[in-house]
Amino acid sequence: MCSAAACGTRDGFWDFSANTVQLKAWSRGFSRIFPPEGSTPTAYLNREITMFDIIGKRYWYFLISALLIVPGLIAMAYSTVTYGAPVRLSIDFTGGSLMVIKFQQYATEDAIYATEDAIRDVFMSHGFTNPVVQQLGQPEDNTWQVRMGFVEIETVDKIKASLIDQVGPIDEASSSSSTVGPAVGSEVTRAATVAVVIASLLVGAFIIIAFRRVPKAFRYGVCAISAMAHDILIALGFISIMGLLFNWEVDALFLTAILTVIGFSVQDKIVVFDRIRENTPKRRGEPFETIVNRSILETLHRSLATQLNAMFVMIAILLFGGASIKQFIAVMLVGMVTATYSSIFNAVPVLVAWENGEVGRFFRRILGRKTATA
Repeated sequence: MCSAAACGTRDGFWDFSANTVQLKAWSRGFSRIFPPEGSTPTAYLNREITMFDIIGKRYWYFLISALLIVPGLIAMAYSTVTYGAPVRLSIDFTGGSLMVIKFQQYATEDAIYATEDAIRDVFMSHGFTNPVVQQLGQPEDNTWQVRMGFVEIETVDKIKASLIDQVGPIDEASSSSSTVGPAVGSEVTRAATVAVVIASLLVGAFIIIAFRRVPKAFRYGVCAISAMAHDILIALGFISIMGLLFNWEVDALFLTAILTVIGFSVQDKIVVFDRIRENTPKRRGEPFETIVNRSILETLHRSLATQLNAMFVMIAILLFGGASIKQFIAVMLVGMVTATYSSIFNAVPVLVAWENGEVGRFFRRILGRKTATA
C-alpha cells in the first residue's frame, strides 16, 4: 500500500471516500469534481460539475438506447412475419423433436452442402416435409442439428440407419435426440412469460416499499422496471438477430439468462437509487439534477467494478467454453452490458426527466398532436 503522500491528489487518479468521489487528472490538474463537505455552490462548483455532467446529456443516452433497440425490433418483426414468432423458438417452447448427429468422418467445405442435402433427403423420406437442418461448430466437425415434428423412438432408430447408409457412420457418443410434446412446450411458454412478469412486478413492489420514505417513491419503481424492459428488449433483439443470421434458438437456458440479467439490472439500479436517497436530505440546497449526478459518480466505481468482474468471467467462458452454453453466455453478456448502461444512463435520467415534468410534457405533446390530427 502506498502512503497518502505517494497516492495524493497530484499523482493518484481515483480517490474515494465515504461521501465524495474525487477525480485527479495528471494532464489537466483538476483538483476535484466536488468541493469538500459543507462548501456552498459556487461558479467553480458548477464549472466542475459540468465537466462530468452525466444527467445533462440524458437525451443523447435516450437516443443511443433507441438506436440499440430499433434494429432488434425490426429483426423481431421480420422473424414474426417469416417464422411466426419474434425469435426462433426451440422445441422447449414449440414442442417437437431435435436430433444432433455427428458423423465419424471429417467433412471438407466442398462437401458441406452435399451432406446437408443428403440429411434433408433422409428425413423427408421418413415423412418429415420441412426438417430444419443446421450445421453446428466448424465444418470439419461434421456435426448437424435437425428440428422436426414429433417423432417416435422407433422412427429415430430408422432415421439413424438411413443416415448411416446414405451419408456415413455416426458417432453415437456425440449424437443425441430429444422430444418435447406440444402440451409441454405450451406449458413452458406460459411459465416463462409468467416468471418474467412476476419477477418484474416483485422488483417494482420491492423498490417502492424500500423507498417508501422518499417522496413519490413509485417513480423509482417505474423507472427501474422501464430500464429493465430496455435490457430485456435489447437481449431479445440480439437473440432475434442472431437467429436470423446464425439460426440461434431460444430455449430454457435463454429464460435463465433473462432472469439473471433482471437480477443484475435491479441490483445496480438499487445501488444508485439508494445513494440518491441518502444524498437528497444532506444537500437540500442543491438542484435535484446535481444531487443525482453526484450520486451516479459516487457509485460509478462500484457499479463498473462489480459488472466488469462478472463480464471478464463470461468472456472467458464464451471464448473457451463448450458450444452448448455459448448462446446462453452471449445473451448474459449482452444483458449485463445493457444493464450496466441502463442503470447509469437510462433509469436515473428518466427519474430526473420525470421529476422535472419532462415526461408529462412529452406525452401531452404527443397526445396534443394526435388530437390536432384527428
